[in-house]
Amino acid sequence: MAEVLVYVDHVDGAVRKPTLELLTLARRIGEPVAVALGAGAADTAAVLGEHGATRVLAHDASEYADYLVVPKVDALQAAVEAVSPAAVLVPSSAEGKEIAARLALRIGSGIITDAVDLEAGEAGPVATQSVFAASFTTKSRISKGTPVITVKPNSAAVEAAPANPAVSELSVTFSAQATGTKVTGRTPRESTGRPELTEAAIVVSGGRGVNGSENFAIIEALADSLGAAVGASRAAVDAGWYPHTNQVGQTGKSVSPQLYIANGISGAIQHRAGMQTSKTIVAVNKDAEAPIFDLVDYGVVGDLFDVVPALTEEINTRKG
Repeated sequence: MAEVLVYVDHVDGAVRKPTLELLTLARRIGEPVAVALGAGAADTAAVLGEHGATRVLAHDASEYADYLVVPKVDALQAAVEAVSPAAVLVPSSAEGKEIAARLALRIGSGIITDAVDLEAGEAGPVATQSVFAASFTTKSRISKGTPVITVKPNSAAVEAAPANPAVSELSVTFSAQATGTKVTGRTPRESTGRPELTEAAIVVSGGRGVNGSENFAIIEALADSLGAAVGASRAAVDAGWYPHTNQVGQTGKSVSPQLYIANGISGAIQHRAGMQTSKTIVAVNKDAEAPIFDLVDYGVVGDLFDVVPALTEEINTRKG
């Protein structure tokens, strides 16, 4: 069976959930070979093996932390040359898509971004995408070179498939461009204790109808009762009610959770483009004609200031 390279997104050896999803998808089209780079790379082997990685190619060098994405592109190119894989899978984060695009250019291959599903095909992997602001679903494959595919978080359920991966050192020669852009400082993001927005299984968002930054406490309370991430529409972000890092939409972040709850959000195409692939969508809006209701699985026509606190109370009661 052909091997499939999976780029490992990890922090000091702690593997992030989108990588485990990629391993599940990789097993559909071949044998997963994980590529782990940077500090703690070798420490990822146990978790990667639990989820089906048959091999782990690890490499640690200061360049991965001191410079931007080019060192990682150099390493993935070296892995492609060493393995000759059937495909390369990368998480669809902002950094992941830049790495994938640079890699595809380097190796003369096609690229598919933001896939939401992956299956084996006679002529290579077939990727499913949600395109044109999620108005259409397409299936496509790459016809030239080694397919490079980025996959949106929450596109596949994580499935255990215990293996005993061999860990080997990846030989990497950094290019002249690798040290062209240096990282001069880092500021840790303040932790809210909530899940990462793009990886969360449940997202609770607020929009213009929240009517003020102080009222986002209602949205946060519902999110906390569900163990969810908090999102915001562009209108709420532009008004200064919530940070841009939490914006969901075409000019914000794309999410694809199991459950998306939109509160006081009209459902403009800009917002829909960032959340329309959610598995189950619930909306609360007092305007029965709001476009969001054309999209939802469940809709509540009512004032969010009545509905959301009541929902939060009911969830907390049932949990208790």
